[in-house]
This record gives sequence, C-alpha cells and structure tokens, in this order.
Amino acid sequence: MELLLTEAARRIIARARHLASESSAADVEPLHLLWALVADESHGADLLREYGITDDVLKQELDLPVVHELTSSPDEGESLAMNDTARDILSAAHRQRGDEGRTVELGSEHLLFGLLEVPSKVSAWLDHKGILLDTLSEKVKRSEGHPSTPLDVDIALNAVSRAVSEETETLRILDASANRAREGVRVVEDYVRFVLDDAHLTRLLKTWRHEFTESLSLLGNETWISRDTQADVGTTVTTPSEFHRPALLSVVQANGKRLEESLRSLEEYGKVINAQFAGVVEQLRYRFYTLEKAILNTQFNRTRLTDCRLYLLATADLCDHGLGPAVRQSIPAGVSIVQMREKNLNERQLLEQARLLRSWTRELGALLIINDRPDIVVLSDADGVHVGQDDMTVKDARKIIGPNKLIGVSTHTIEQARQAVIDGADYLGVGPVFRSTTKEFSQFAGLEFVKQVAAEITLPWFAIGGINEKNISQVIEAGATRVAVSGAICGAKEPGVAARGLGTTLRSPVG
Repeated sequence: MELLLTEAARRIIARARHLASESSAADVEPLHLLWALVADESHGADLLREYGITDDVLKQELDLPVVHELTSSPDEGESLAMNDTARDILSAAHRQRGDEGRTVELGSEHLLFGLLEVPSKVSAWLDHKGILLDTLSEKVKRSEGHPSTPLDVDIALNAVSRAVSEETETLRILDASANRAREGVRVVEDYVRFVLDDAHLTRLLKTWRHEFTESLSLLGNETWISRDTQADVGTTVTTPSEFHRPALLSVVQANGKRLEESLRSLEEYGKVINAQFAGVVEQLRYRFYTLEKAILNTQFNRTRLTDCRLYLLATADLCDHGLGPAVRQSIPAGVSIVQMREKNLNERQLLEQARLLRSWTRELGALLIINDRPDIVVLSDADGVHVGQDDMTVKDARKIIGPNKLIGVSTHTIEQARQAVIDGADYLGVGPVFRSTTKEFSQFAGLEFVKQVAAEITLPWFAIGGINEKNISQVIEAGATRVAVSGAICGAKEPGVAARGLGTTLRSPVG
C-alpha cells in the first residue's frame, strides 16, 4: 500500500528537503514546508495567494536565506529528515485527509491545514495574516464543490466502512511486521551476547531494541495490535530453506535480513497511520544496517586474525641490525603482522621499501600493513593500512584500498575504541600502555584502558606502546591477548629470539 500523496504534495515535500539542505539547516522545519508550498503551482498555493501570501512576501517578512534555485523537479531521494514539528504537521495533514476518507490523496491543501493546526512560528505568522482553520476549510469545500448539506446516509456508511476496513488491514500488517522485527533482533542479540560475548555490541543492540519498542507507542496504545494468526494465510506457506541453517552465523544473517525487511514494511505501511512513526522507523532501519555490519565484521575478523598475536612495528632507523634481519628473523619466530612505519622517506623511497617488505612478508607468510598511506597499500599490494585518530577516516581509507584489505585504527580512550568498531575498523591499536623509546606521547592510556577494552570489545585489538619482555605479563593480566611491539624486537641483539620469547609469553596461561 503506497502513501496516498498527490503529485503536488510529493513535489512540495521534496522541495522542502531541498530548501532545508541548501540553507544548511540541520533538518526540515515548518518554514521549509511553507516556503515550498508557496513556490509550487498547486491548490494550497492558490489558497495562500488569496490572502496575499506570495514568495516575495515570505522573503520580505520571514527573512528567508538565499538558496540555489531549482531548475528541475526536486529530488525526492534527498535524505534530510523532518524535525519533530514538521513531522507533526505531516501527521495533522494525514488526519485532515483521513477526515475526508482514506482513499483521498493527501494534497497541498492538507499540508496547509497541517501548517495552521500545529503550533509553530509559521502557524503564528499565518494566524497574524488572517488565515484561520475554519475559514480555510469553508474555502476548500466551496472550491471543490462540496455540498453544504450532509451526504446520503448509505453513502456515508459505505465510505466509513471502507476506511475502517483499510485501517484494520494496515494494522494487521504493522502488527505482523512488528512481531517479526522483535523476534529477529532478539535472535541477533543472543548471538552477540552468548557467542561473540561482546558487551559493547550487546549494549548497542539492547538500546536499539528498547527504542524500537518505544517507537510502536506512536501508533497508539496496544489496542492497535490486531493480528489474527488463525486467519493468516502466510502461516501455512513455508520453504525448505527456512528449516536449514548450516552454521550459527547463518542464523544471524537470516534474522538480520528478516529484521530489515520487517522494518521496511513497518516504515512503508506506517506512513498510512502516522508519518512520524514512519520517520522514526526509517532512522532505526539505517542504524541497524550499521550494527549488522559491525557484528558481521567482528566475527569475520576474529576468524581472519585468530592466529595473529604478535605485531611488529618496523622502522628502518630503529632496527639496530637493519630492517631485513629484524623482519626476516622475527616472522618465523612468531610475528604474524608487520607494519611499515616510516616518517622520513620520500614518496619513491616509501614505495620501494613497501615493495621490499611485501616480498619478505609474502615469502614468510605474514601480513603487511602500511602506516597512514592507503595509496602505498594499493601500489605495493600490502594487506592493509593503519590510521590514527587524526588521519584519514575508515570510510575514506576504504574507498582507496577496497573492501577486502585490513584497516586498523589507533585508539586512546574507550569512546574511541567503541566508535572505531561502529566505523568498520578491522582491528584496533589500544594504547599507549607504557612509555615508548620509539614514539613520543603526551598522555598514556595505560593498563586501565586495556582492561576497559578487554571487558567490552571482541573485535581483534593489539595493546601497543612501550611493551617489552619485562612488562608484557602486566598487559596480559589486564586482558590483552595480542600485542604490538617495536623496540622490543627491532632493538634486540637477536630479533628472532626476542620475538620467540614474547610469543611464548602471549601463549602462556595468565597467573
């Protein structure tokens, strides 16, 4: 069932979004709706002109900003959301349309009714201009040829019966979709809670679920729930694939898609009952897409990096015996990831060194990460890039290196770590834990930060910063199972022996 909008109403709503965007507003406000209405050739605009309200009057009296003029129809796909008052205006317009019969399309005149009915600066200004709801209603009736006497009783009863029937059918759809959504999110939440054991993602899902439940109150109290299971023809329609799930992850994937489909159905059919509800569900749907991606990304990288425990930050100037011996000796001794971290090389030297490291790591079976430079990743065919808090974002780096390579993110607070998970990082650097001989830090996150991340996040992460054979046990006791080191290997007399010792400690049980 599509939302019943006239072409004029569609144009006006789309134009309002465009005007809000062009004027750098955070969202669509009542003024944008009025502005779009006046600018359109429609019944509602004609009614306003009868009161002397034109585009020029708006610009003079309401101090409208200068925006780019449309040369074609506005884009209905613009995503700028309505603010609460604008959503109330659309709801009021829907009610006015509903008073005239559910099959009546919502038109520009209904939008004008909404602007008048919902308290705002716009409604106060329209009232000041002498436009009253009752007077406007009479004008609309006369212009549309409505009789002043009541309609025949039989016709009125048929119209009401049809409207009630359509509303009941819509509520059945909403009820079924809400049930599917609640069931789906519970299945996903159970996996994150009991399989991933991820407190951060579990908390986000629980918050999402509570907000979804609250959104249903916009449809009224629970008397709207009207599902009749016995009369539902869909309960007897099944497919063999519904009863086969090859692995736990396939359960999560199937229920994630089930939830998204339910949210889309709630959003579309919800527009018939309450436009504000539809808008809230739309935003919840987008948020779940992000959560679903973070969940699947966490599981995928836990598998991909399951054997990666020791990470070497390699800088040629800090390797006492040269970069080659440090890398070539430490990989067979337990290093599984090498990051090229060079600050003093020019572009050509960077690429040459990256390609050399690529040949060594590929030969010996380790991953190669390039610090800060996604372009060098692509040119050297490295396995990924590592970025800091002040470097390129995960989103922008992903555009350069593609969907399959790794992106690591340095984090220094629990808030940064949580955000990196949602942003799509494949692994985290957590620190600095101790003072380092290879990099200066003004502040130290310390072991407390390691404990915080260990308690919340199961996306692979590496404790980093001043870790060596003397203090690695403290890091492990704080909850780390992976570490990144530099001087502990590069500055050692025998890099292979140092790497083997660190790896042995990592594999040893705590305590």
